[in-house]
Amino acid sequence: MAYNHVDLQDVEPFRGVFYKMRRALGVEGFGINYIEVPPDAEGMEHDELQTGHEEVYVILDGSGRMRIGSDEVALTPGRWLRVDAQERRQVVGGPAGMKMIMVGGTPGRPFAPREGL
Repeated sequence: MAYNHVDLQDVEPFRGVFYKMRRALGVEGFGINYIEVPPDAEGMEHDELQTGHEEVYVILDGSGRMRIGSDEVALTPGRWLRVDAQERRQVVGGPAGMKMIMVGGTPGRPFAPREGL
């Protein structure tokens, strides 16, 4: 049996808010990050056309919203959100911020991380 573990406090944040758990754990089959969105902060608007990754966001604590194209989806603890690669998205933290997990991968293809990450 093979396994490993890591504690969040032992992982260096990337850009101050992203914890690259894929790297920390040595995961090869999918991308996974832990993200702490500061209060009222707006994340980078982006799509995943370059990677082809569909992404799933799992909200753990706090609140916020995800702008997807011209729509907005409320993000609250327990909510799971899937976004296709071609959709432009932007996360926005609520008044107390938000903690979430993001998992990504390309349907039907082996996982390949974004270049440089």
